[in-house]
Amino acid sequence: MKTSDLENRVINFSVLIINICDNLKTSYASNYYGNQLIRSSGASALNYGEARSAESPKDFVHKMGICLKELRESYNCLRIIDKANLYKGNQNKMEEVLDENNQLISIFVTSIKTSKNNNSKVKNR
Repeated sequence: MKTSDLENRVINFSVLIINICDNLKTSYASNYYGNQLIRSSGASALNYGEARSAESPKDFVHKMGICLKELRESYNCLRIIDKANLYKGNQNKMEEVLDENNQLISIFVTSIKTSKNNNSKVKNR
């Protein structure tokens, strides 16, 4: 996957989250988790942009790790929203965004592992 493709995916994921949050019930819990979800999903996209401009391989791994943390936070927020029945939209949309979030987590885990392996190979030369 090209870096621009991944960047588009995390941006599209953030947009999906905005659409999900626009369809939350009106309650304190919905506001709390919706706001947190928008922040964490947006942070993953913004930090990925930072990672693409990393100053070193170590900086890249660090910034990708931040993206991964934010994606995991988003996933947990989504699960709480889903289990608490705070989402009033189409359940298929919730399943779609949970699946995309899980796929993004897997991509970032793999990318971080690959980068760490490549960095250790360079050091051992």
